[in-house]
Amino acid sequence: MLSTQEPKSECDTQSLTDSVTDYPMENGRRYHKYHEGAYPYPNDEQELDRLDMQHHMFKLVMNGKLYNVPLDKPKQILDIGTGSGIWPIEMAFLFSDPAAPLFPNAAITGTDLSPVQPTEVPENVHFLLDDATEEEWLWDADHFDFIHVGHMTGAMKSFKSLLRKTFKHLKPGSYLECHEMDPKPRCDDGTMPPENPDGYSAFAVHDWFDLHMKASQEVEPLRQFRIAPRIERWMKEVGFVDVEQRVFKVPMNPWPADEKMKDIGKWSESNWLEALAGWSYKPFLGLGWSKNEIEVFLVDVRKSIQDRNVHAYMDFFVVTGRKPLDDTKTS
Repeated sequence: MLSTQEPKSECDTQSLTDSVTDYPMENGRRYHKYHEGAYPYPNDEQELDRLDMQHHMFKLVMNGKLYNVPLDKPKQILDIGTGSGIWPIEMAFLFSDPAAPLFPNAAITGTDLSPVQPTEVPENVHFLLDDATEEEWLWDADHFDFIHVGHMTGAMKSFKSLLRKTFKHLKPGSYLECHEMDPKPRCDDGTMPPENPDGYSAFAVHDWFDLHMKASQEVEPLRQFRIAPRIERWMKEVGFVDVEQRVFKVPMNPWPADEKMKDIGKWSESNWLEALAGWSYKPFLGLGWSKNEIEVFLVDVRKSIQDRNVHAYMDFFVVTGRKPLDDTKTS
């Protein structure tokens, strides 16, 4: 684990920094070097800008909230898969003393496989290069007052295993919060064409989803692609109590008449169009597709995403749970 802000020595840091920032380039996109291949999506500036846009969209969905649990003067907060680092940075301002902003009362740590976060950040924010799927974490058990996990679809083999690790490292009585989109398209009014299991569908997003599910089962390393609907059950099985699940509809484009939902749909459409190629390259190449075949297919997917006549949406899951004061019963 490497801090991107606190070097051990100039020589050691230069050598280690070079080893993790010699990013591989594939199909015009940049990917992480540390534990290369563990995460299938890009880490370049285009992707970091998109992650910030996505962060804004989900804040709109949650009425401006960054979290949904009762926090009482937390001292240690962890953000797993921090990406651009925007969530810890915004959290830092919430937990700084307005009368003395240079003496914050909560230390916020963001971890990621890529050291791409900004270096000029609030004093109580630190970023660490880390693979959260490893068995041993840097911290002792019962260390954190709050852990936030977001947007891990397609990122790891076992999300339930990650939940076990968060359970171990939370203080008894402290909270975990998971934010995750279910990528399966939905529709309530019959305007979305049905899936076609025997061939291509009239709504290409169906096929895009099915191909990702296929890749998650066939392309090494295997990764869980649809995790959001199962987080609530997994958290209970791990041992969390007071588990609550909130599900928000996120329109695929600005089709809704409601102004708030239309605005969310605008951000959603932009997010999809920015993300689509980066989300598709490695999974589909792993299935034996060529880049040209992928790009031709994505033309139809983009048309489906932008079709205002199809009232499609996806479910955004916010699942929270508390580690009990007696944590002896886990699975």
